[in-house]
Amino acid sequence: MEIQFTSRIFKEGRTFVAHALELDVSSCGSNKEKALRNLKEAVRLFLEEAEKMGTLEQILEEAGYGKRRQKIARPNFVSVQRVTLPLPLTHAKA
Repeated sequence: MEIQFTSRIFKEGRTFVAHALELDVSSCGSNKEKALRNLKEAVRLFLEEAEKMGTLEQILEEAGYGKRRQKIARPNFVSVQRVTLPLPLTHAKA
């Protein structure tokens, strides 16, 4: 059985961070490829532990996944975009 998820990779200093959006699982590495490889391992371990604990179906349902003919269908994003929102000056740091 397979699961699909959306990942985003960003850089924090010298470290690349990979984040699985639907599952809210993250990992990191010294480059993009290592970060993604480590994320896949982190997601696999997360799902294995959830299965052992008996919470896998609940976690997947809450993340928007559904089962369809022995496949785990991921939620379909309607839109992903960067949004800018101005903050009052009292909340802005110089």
